Amino acid sequence: MTTASGDSVLGPISRPLPDVGRIVVLRGGGLGDVLLALPAIEALAATYPSARITLFGSALHAALLRSRPGPVHDVRVLPPQDSPAEGALLYETTRERVDLGVQLHGGGAWSNRFLRRTGARWTVGSRADGAIELTRTTPFRYYQHEMIRALEVVGLAGAAPVTLEPRITVTPDDEAAAERLVGSATGPVVTVHPSATDPRRRWPVRKFAEVIEHCVRGGATVHVIGTHDDRPLLREILDRVGGCDTRHVHCLVDADMTELCGLLTRTTVFVGNDSGPRHLAKALGIPTVGIFWIGNLVNAGPLNRANDRVLTAWTTRCQLCGATLTDEGAPRCEHDNSIVASVTVEEVCREIDEFLGPAGVFTALRPEPRWHDTVGLDATVGDRRR
Repeated sequence: MTTASGDSVLGPISRPLPDVGRIVVLRGGGLGDVLLALPAIEALAATYPSARITLFGSALHAALLRSRPGPVHDVRVLPPQDSPAEGALLYETTRERVDLGVQLHGGGAWSNRFLRRTGARWTVGSRADGAIELTRTTPFRYYQHEMIRALEVVGLAGAAPVTLEPRITVTPDDEAAAERLVGSATGPVVTVHPSATDPRRRWPVRKFAEVIEHCVRGGATVHVIGTHDDRPLLREILDRVGGCDTRHVHCLVDADMTELCGLLTRTTVFVGNDSGPRHLAKALGIPTVGIFWIGNLVNAGPLNRANDRVLTAWTTRCQLCGATLTDEGAPRCEHDNSIVASVTVEEVCREIDEFLGPAGVFTALRPEPRWHDTVGLDATVGDRRR
């Protein structure tokens, strides 16, 4: 997306670099982190269509992107920082020339140094005070939307945005998993994810239980999802669900990426905290109702409201000790109490009902999913063909 003057819709961008055949992108972290980086990677792929793009990410990123069409050709899993395995990975990387290194992993205290060690001819990224320089950098400020920050970084390499929303392609394996998990169930399907990496971002258990009861009474089948570590949380929620026919409430624990994508493709509306599964549902074109703390909304919230509804908690201090929550430089207090508890059950149910419509009829403006190209899916790496 460029303007008549050649600038991008986000502002001025640099000229594309010459002779770029291999690009490495550094973005570790969780599921949501890589999804917010995808529009920037799409911009790189559009600007340098003949380049091979390698993502340095997590095992979770590899599980999601492996055998899935998209801009990433392969994923190298990041080992622990400063470990012998990290040195081995960098040595292996430098054996083949790297033309462009792209740092999408924060302010650069560790990541800029790592990127420089790949031997890339050009490097771009964000830079906080004290981080080492790259070829081109943009100042790192914590309160900026992560997707916009990533697009600003790739603009330093001449890559203009081609999309402002991450999209994930549905594969045949996803469809097969959906059939196993949901089958020919009729009526709306609501998927609920009550967890979050930071426990403070979790909406209270009691409120999730009330939402589940509301959905089932309205004719929906509910799938509650989580990891192995979330089992106590899921059990506590399910134990509280009693005001409905619990035969329509199912629990999916430790789903792999194919199973999770499969379930989400059959989901009518997703309900959850600010978390990776919410970002994935969004990327699959599924309407979402998200519960956000205001700081996380600034950094990672959805951009539209037709298919993505947001309920916001404006909490600025810990309710137990008064410690500030908004100063990113301040030390974190010891408390894990919910900072999104002010969001009400009524607010969440109202947004769900707008998506489900009268008598459970789905009414959202839902985009068409990006379906797989049945020709030429690579068995080990993502294939760019749509």
